Amino acid sequence: MNTVAVIGLGKFGFYIAKSLSKLDNFTVIAVDNNPQTIQEISEYVDNAFILDSTNKHALEDIGISNLDTVIVSIGENIEASILTVMALKDLGNKNVIAKAITTIHGEILAKIGASRVIHPEKIAGRALVHNLVENINFEKIDLSNSMRIIKFIAPKNIVGKPLQEIEIQNNTATIIAYKTKNEWYKTIDMGYKIQESDILAYLGESKSIENFYKNILAI
Repeated sequence: MNTVAVIGLGKFGFYIAKSLSKLDNFTVIAVDNNPQTIQEISEYVDNAFILDSTNKHALEDIGISNLDTVIVSIGENIEASILTVMALKDLGNKNVIAKAITTIHGEILAKIGASRVIHPEKIAGRALVHNLVENINFEKIDLSNSMRIIKFIAPKNIVGKPLQEIEIQNNTATIIAYKTKNEWYKTIDMGYKIQESDILAYLGESKSIENFYKNILAI
Protein backbone atom coordinates (compact mmCIF):
# COMPACT_ATOMS: atom_id res chain seq x y z
CA MET A 1 0.00 0.00 0.00
CA ASN A 2 1.43 3.38 -1.07
CA THR A 3 0.87 6.40 1.18
CA VAL A 4 0.50 9.86 -0.36
CA ALA A 5 0.02 13.03 1.68
CA VAL A 6 -1.88 16.06 0.39
CA ILE A 7 -1.31 19.26 2.37
CA GLY A 8 -3.66 22.18 1.71
CA LEU A 9 -7.24 21.39 0.74
CA GLY A 10 -8.46 24.27 -1.36
CA LYS A 11 -10.35 23.34 -4.53
CA PHE A 12 -7.20 22.02 -6.18
CA GLY A 13 -5.85 20.04 -3.21
CA PHE A 14 -9.30 18.73 -2.27
CA TYR A 15 -9.81 17.35 -5.78
CA ILE A 16 -6.40 15.68 -5.77
CA ALA A 17 -6.95 14.07 -2.35
CA LYS A 18 -10.44 12.87 -3.28
CA SER A 19 -9.28 11.47 -6.65
CA LEU A 20 -6.27 9.67 -5.20
CA SER A 21 -8.46 8.10 -2.51
CA LYS A 22 -10.43 6.30 -5.25
CA LEU A 23 -7.37 4.48 -6.53
CA ASP A 24 -6.57 0.99 -5.29
CA ASN A 25 -3.36 0.46 -3.33
CA PHE A 26 -3.16 4.09 -2.18
CA THR A 27 -3.68 5.53 1.29
CA VAL A 28 -4.17 9.30 1.46
CA ILE A 29 -3.22 11.53 4.39
CA ALA A 30 -5.09 14.84 4.03
CA VAL A 31 -3.98 17.92 5.99
CA ASP A 32 -5.45 21.40 6.38
CA ASN A 33 -5.86 24.00 9.11
CA ASN A 34 -9.59 24.43 8.46
CA PRO A 35 -11.82 22.13 10.57
CA GLN A 36 -14.75 22.34 8.15
CA THR A 37 -12.56 21.31 5.21
CA ILE A 38 -11.16 18.38 7.17
CA GLN A 39 -14.69 17.27 8.06
CA GLU A 40 -15.63 17.34 4.35
CA ILE A 41 -12.58 15.42 3.11
CA SER A 42 -12.91 12.82 5.88
CA GLU A 43 -15.84 11.35 3.93
CA TYR A 44 -13.37 10.28 1.23
CA VAL A 45 -10.05 9.57 2.96
CA ASP A 46 -9.14 7.46 5.96
CA ASN A 47 -6.66 9.93 7.44
CA ALA A 48 -7.52 13.64 7.76
CA PHE A 49 -5.82 15.99 10.21
CA ILE A 50 -6.19 19.60 11.34
CA LEU A 51 -2.73 21.02 11.95
CA ASP A 52 -0.15 23.66 11.11
CA SER A 53 1.89 22.09 8.32
CA THR A 54 4.86 24.33 9.03
CA ASN A 55 5.30 22.43 12.32
CA LYS A 56 7.77 19.65 11.57
CA HIS A 57 6.99 17.69 14.73
CA ALA A 58 3.25 17.77 14.02
CA LEU A 59 3.85 16.38 10.52
CA GLU A 60 6.05 13.63 11.88
CA ASP A 61 3.47 12.69 14.52
CA ILE A 62 0.84 11.91 11.87
CA GLY A 63 3.18 9.87 9.69
CA ILE A 64 4.34 12.38 7.09
CA SER A 65 7.99 11.41 7.08
CA ASN A 66 10.02 9.31 4.64
CA LEU A 67 7.06 9.12 2.24
CA ASP A 68 7.59 8.65 -1.48
CA THR A 69 5.16 11.42 -2.46
CA VAL A 70 3.79 14.51 -0.72
CA ILE A 71 1.73 17.13 -2.56
CA VAL A 72 1.73 20.65 -1.10
CA SER A 73 -1.29 22.62 -2.31
CA ILE A 74 -1.36 25.53 0.13
CA GLY A 75 -3.32 28.54 -1.14
CA GLU A 76 -2.24 32.17 -0.94
CA ASN A 77 0.05 31.84 2.10
CA ILE A 78 3.39 31.73 0.33
CA GLU A 79 5.38 31.76 3.58
CA ALA A 80 3.48 28.71 4.88
CA SER A 81 4.04 26.95 1.57
CA ILE A 82 7.79 27.50 1.70
CA LEU A 83 8.13 26.53 5.37
CA THR A 84 6.05 23.40 4.78
CA VAL A 85 8.28 22.25 1.91
CA MET A 86 11.36 22.84 4.08
CA ALA A 87 9.84 20.80 6.92
CA LEU A 88 8.92 17.98 4.56
CA LYS A 89 12.44 17.78 3.17
CA ASP A 90 13.89 17.74 6.70
CA LEU A 91 11.63 14.77 7.43
CA GLY A 92 13.08 12.74 4.56
CA ASN A 93 10.09 12.83 2.21
CA LYS A 94 11.42 11.93 -1.22
CA ASN A 95 9.11 13.41 -3.85
CA VAL A 96 7.73 16.75 -2.64
CA ILE A 97 5.45 18.30 -5.26
CA ALA A 98 4.40 21.87 -4.53
CA LYS A 99 1.83 24.24 -5.97
CA ALA A 100 3.16 27.71 -6.80
CA ILE A 101 1.15 30.92 -6.84
CA THR A 102 3.66 32.95 -8.86
CA THR A 103 6.75 32.31 -10.95
CA ILE A 104 9.04 33.64 -8.21
CA HIS A 105 7.27 31.49 -5.62
CA GLY A 106 7.89 28.49 -7.86
CA GLU A 107 11.58 29.32 -8.22
CA ILE A 108 11.95 29.51 -4.43
CA LEU A 109 10.18 26.17 -3.96
CA ALA A 110 12.52 24.53 -6.47
CA LYS A 111 15.60 25.98 -4.77
CA ILE A 112 14.60 24.70 -1.32
CA GLY A 113 14.08 21.17 -2.55
CA ALA A 114 10.68 20.72 -4.19
CA SER A 115 10.99 17.85 -6.66
CA ARG A 116 8.39 19.40 -8.92
CA VAL A 117 6.59 22.73 -8.97
CA ILE A 118 3.00 22.82 -10.21
CA HIS A 119 1.15 25.84 -11.58
CA PRO A 120 -2.51 24.77 -11.36
CA GLU A 121 -3.66 27.16 -14.04
CA LYS A 122 -1.50 25.23 -16.50
CA ILE A 123 -2.32 21.66 -15.51
CA ALA A 124 -5.77 20.22 -14.97
CA GLY A 125 -6.25 18.35 -11.71
CA ARG A 126 -7.27 15.10 -13.39
CA ALA A 127 -4.09 15.01 -15.49
CA LEU A 128 -2.05 15.70 -12.38
CA VAL A 129 -3.36 12.61 -10.56
CA HIS A 130 -2.13 10.36 -13.34
CA ASN A 131 1.19 12.12 -13.90
CA LEU A 132 2.38 12.75 -10.35
CA VAL A 133 2.16 9.31 -8.84
CA GLU A 134 4.04 6.52 -10.58
CA ASN A 135 2.70 2.99 -11.02
CA ILE A 136 -0.98 3.89 -11.03
CA ASN A 137 -2.08 0.88 -13.06
CA PHE A 138 -5.62 0.14 -11.87
CA GLU A 139 -8.78 2.21 -11.47
CA LYS A 140 -12.39 1.23 -10.79
CA ILE A 141 -15.60 3.12 -11.48
CA ASP A 142 -18.84 2.05 -9.80
CA LEU A 143 -21.84 2.40 -12.12
CA SER A 144 -24.29 1.00 -9.56
CA ASN A 145 -24.33 -1.33 -6.58
CA SER A 146 -24.01 -4.29 -8.91
CA MET A 147 -21.99 -3.09 -11.92
CA ARG A 148 -18.46 -1.75 -12.14
CA ILE A 149 -15.94 -0.71 -14.78
CA ILE A 150 -12.25 -1.44 -14.25
CA LYS A 151 -9.53 0.29 -16.24
CA PHE A 152 -5.91 -0.85 -16.13
CA ILE A 153 -2.60 -0.76 -17.94
CA ALA A 154 -2.01 -4.09 -19.67
CA PRO A 155 0.36 -6.18 -17.54
CA LYS A 156 3.39 -7.61 -19.32
CA ASN A 157 2.09 -11.18 -19.16
CA ILE A 158 -0.75 -10.46 -21.60
CA VAL A 159 1.18 -8.30 -24.06
CA GLY A 160 0.99 -9.97 -27.48
CA LYS A 161 -2.18 -11.91 -26.67
CA PRO A 162 -5.42 -11.24 -28.62
CA LEU A 163 -8.35 -9.75 -26.71
CA GLN A 164 -10.42 -12.81 -27.57
CA GLU A 165 -8.04 -15.10 -25.67
CA ILE A 166 -8.32 -12.96 -22.54
CA GLU A 167 -12.09 -13.04 -22.64
CA ILE A 168 -12.29 -16.78 -23.28
CA GLN A 169 -10.07 -17.51 -20.28
CA ASN A 170 -11.92 -15.02 -18.05
CA ASN A 171 -15.56 -14.69 -19.05
CA THR A 172 -16.80 -12.74 -16.04
CA ALA A 173 -16.17 -9.35 -17.68
CA THR A 174 -16.64 -7.77 -21.10
CA ILE A 175 -14.20 -5.38 -22.73
CA ILE A 176 -15.86 -2.07 -23.60
CA ALA A 177 -12.85 -0.03 -24.84
CA TYR A 178 -9.10 -0.06 -25.19
CA LYS A 179 -6.50 2.65 -25.68
CA THR A 180 -3.39 2.20 -27.78
CA LYS A 181 -0.98 4.84 -29.09
CA ASN A 182 -2.96 7.59 -27.33
CA GLU A 183 -6.24 6.70 -29.07
CA TRP A 184 -9.31 5.06 -27.55
CA TYR A 185 -11.20 2.37 -29.50
CA LYS A 186 -14.82 1.60 -28.59
CA THR A 187 -15.46 -0.67 -31.55
CA ILE A 188 -13.71 -3.80 -30.37
CA ASP A 189 -11.57 -5.95 -32.65
CA MET A 190 -11.35 -9.16 -30.64
CA GLY A 191 -8.39 -10.25 -32.78
CA TYR A 192 -6.41 -7.19 -31.70
CA LYS A 193 -3.15 -8.17 -30.01
CA ILE A 194 -2.46 -6.24 -26.83
CA GLN A 195 0.57 -3.96 -26.93
CA GLU A 196 2.78 -2.67 -24.14
CA SER A 197 1.27 0.32 -22.30
CA ASP A 198 -2.22 -0.30 -23.71
CA ILE A 199 -5.08 0.60 -21.37
CA LEU A 200 -8.01 -1.82 -21.19
CA ALA A 201 -11.50 -1.08 -19.84
CA TYR A 202 -13.83 -3.92 -18.80
CA LEU A 203 -17.41 -4.00 -17.53
CA GLY A 204 -18.68 -6.63 -15.11
CA GLU A 205 -20.45 -7.39 -11.86
CA SER A 206 -18.97 -5.58 -8.87
CA LYS A 207 -18.51 -8.81 -6.90
CA SER A 208 -16.50 -10.60 -9.57
CA ILE A 209 -14.72 -8.06 -11.76
CA GLU A 210 -11.76 -7.51 -9.43
CA ASN A 211 -11.22 -11.28 -9.37
CA PHE A 212 -11.22 -11.04 -13.16
CA TYR A 213 -8.30 -8.60 -12.92
CA LYS A 214 -6.45 -10.89 -10.49
CA ASN A 215 -6.95 -13.80 -12.90
CA ILE A 216 -5.44 -11.72 -15.70
CA LEU A 217 -2.34 -11.09 -13.61
CA ALA A 218 -2.06 -14.85 -13.07
CA ILE A 219 -2.23 -15.78 -16.75
